[in-house]
Amino acid sequence: MRKTILVGCLLAIAAGCESNLAKEVKTLKLENAELKSQIEQSKSETEQLKNQVHVLSKLPPEVRLEDLYNLQKIKITRYTNLYDKNKDGKKEKLLVYIQPIDEQRDIVKATGAVDVELWNLNKEDGEAKLGSWHIPPEELKALWCATFITINYRLPFDVGDKITGKEKELVVKVTFTDYPSGKVFKEQKIIRPR
Repeated sequence: MRKTILVGCLLAIAAGCESNLAKEVKTLKLENAELKSQIEQSKSETEQLKNQVHVLSKLPPEVRLEDLYNLQKIKITRYTNLYDKNKDGKKEKLLVYIQPIDEQRDIVKATGAVDVELWNLNKEDGEAKLGSWHIPPEELKALWCATFITINYRLPFDVGDKITGKEKELVVKVTFTDYPSGKVFKEQKIIRPR
């Protein structure tokens, strides 16, 4: 009788181990397939970059990065202001619209970093700066916005905890660092919350 119970227990344990082993094998197969897919994607990206280097290396030496576009200034557009996005009566969102402009006065999707500051110059010196934000290039390129009316970078910031809603005038300061040229452009605009 003991042998029968012992054999039964051993068979149950073996069946449980076999079930766990099958799950583990299935999981490892899925992970292996995902890794193979990632390797193929990396190979494809590497090939694309090799082609890009090949094309760029064949450009004449007089072609410079500055020839792609020559940024001359940035403009903070008139749509820059505070907005009540959730319609609760309190303006909690600052939307800053900027346009990088080249020597032909065209708006270009310039690569760079942006620093934005919000000021209330009616406050005392130590309290005048309400907020500051930094947007690196990888985030900035996702904020490019083109509509029927305008083309620009649209930069959203949460300011609900920084303003009272009673401000009559605020100042937005923008610093744009153009990465290809290294030039730094500064612009500021007075906004009157509507």
